Amino acid sequence: MTERTERRRTILGIGAGNAMEWFDWNVYATFSAFFAPQFFAGDDTGTALLKTLAVFAVGFVARPFGGFLFGWIADRRGRRLSMALCVATAAVGSLVIGLVPTHAVIGIAAPVVLVLARLAQGLAHGGELPAAQTYLAEMAPPARRGLWSSLIYFSGTAGILVGTVLGAVLSSVLTREEMAAYGWRVPFVLGGLFGLYALVMRLRMRESDTYSREEEARTATPGRPSLWRQVLARPKALARVVFLTSGLTVVYYVWSVAAPAYAITARGVDPAAALWAGAGALGVFMVLLPLWGAASDRFGRRRTLLVPGAVLVLALFPLDAMIHDGPTLFVAMTVALALIGAGCAVGPALYAEMFPTGVRAAGLGVPYSISVALFGGTAPYLQTLFAEIGRPGLFLGYAIVLLLVSGLTVYLLPETRGIDLTTAGRDGAEPAAHATTPRAR
Repeated sequence: MTERTERRRTILGIGAGNAMEWFDWNVYATFSAFFAPQFFAGDDTGTALLKTLAVFAVGFVARPFGGFLFGWIADRRGRRLSMALCVATAAVGSLVIGLVPTHAVIGIAAPVVLVLARLAQGLAHGGELPAAQTYLAEMAPPARRGLWSSLIYFSGTAGILVGTVLGAVLSSVLTREEMAAYGWRVPFVLGGLFGLYALVMRLRMRESDTYSREEEARTATPGRPSLWRQVLARPKALARVVFLTSGLTVVYYVWSVAAPAYAITARGVDPAAALWAGAGALGVFMVLLPLWGAASDRFGRRRTLLVPGAVLVLALFPLDAMIHDGPTLFVAMTVALALIGAGCAVGPALYAEMFPTGVRAAGLGVPYSISVALFGGTAPYLQTLFAEIGRPGLFLGYAIVLLLVSGLTVYLLPETRGIDLTTAGRDGAEPAAHATTPRAR
């Protein structure tokens, strides 16, 4: 197999599967304003939406378990197998949501099935990002690891963008009553079917050389220490993942996923206009991701994260205040996502450079999923809740505090650009400060 063919299979396998999982995961929030009354009958629109977003948060509860389960599979049985199982589980969860009868048909069983499907998706998504990030970082040339790693959020955003555009199209051709009756089911069914294609693509991928060499060395050595014990032996790296993720995950889910629904319900923006604004902003976000990744390869991970993070802290209040209609939502989302893009592009490479090969997926997966569950999963709910009680500024202050925590963590990190992944994080050792690598030709 030629290097070009191998690169194409890697990009298609990672990209298609990751896009499908992000599509499945986030169309829930995008379409929540439409299907909430179908599962929580008898409640007013605001209360039903809050309950539906609570189920969105419940899905995050399963993510730490998915991070460890699929992280264990990735570290002990291979990255490829873990990613294939993740995409299959997510597809099944999406199909269940798309086909489940409403509260009017099966009563309380409707929200129960909804919760179970979201838990299945949570397991899959909790394992998807760690396994996919690890695989892609290990397959990338060291001098272009930041650029390659930006594919994770590029493909994920492509999935979100397709879901947002689909929502905008459906909102334009269907009435609000038709959207509530059946239009919201379309993306979930399509996501499940697309999962079959992504599964085939991932089964055609080969295992990463970095993992294969590590596995050969382990096989030659009798006895294998507990993966969980190895993960817990790195408390500093685990804490760094939690703190790094906390601020980024809140602003990411608010501005890339929940912003159109929030604009519709809290600011009275026209649904079609809000969804089209979100689609346009996500398109700009995707274009910028590879640029941020390449910048981190050129200037280092820390510098590429600190500057846009500081600007975002100062801009959150003004950006939120300017949301009044479709055009202002587009501008606010574009500016916010342009700054958030630095963390999304650089994060996958940075996380991979913090752990040794034998625990890279699980070591990242568990703390990352816990942080996303605690902060990202609850962000849309808290934002809507504070808006309902007339105190939206409290949520913005909460987001700023978490961004400052993430920024301080980045500031204290050693530079890991270009570090050799075969020795990264071994025996709990810190990477050499300001690691460098020749520029890729």
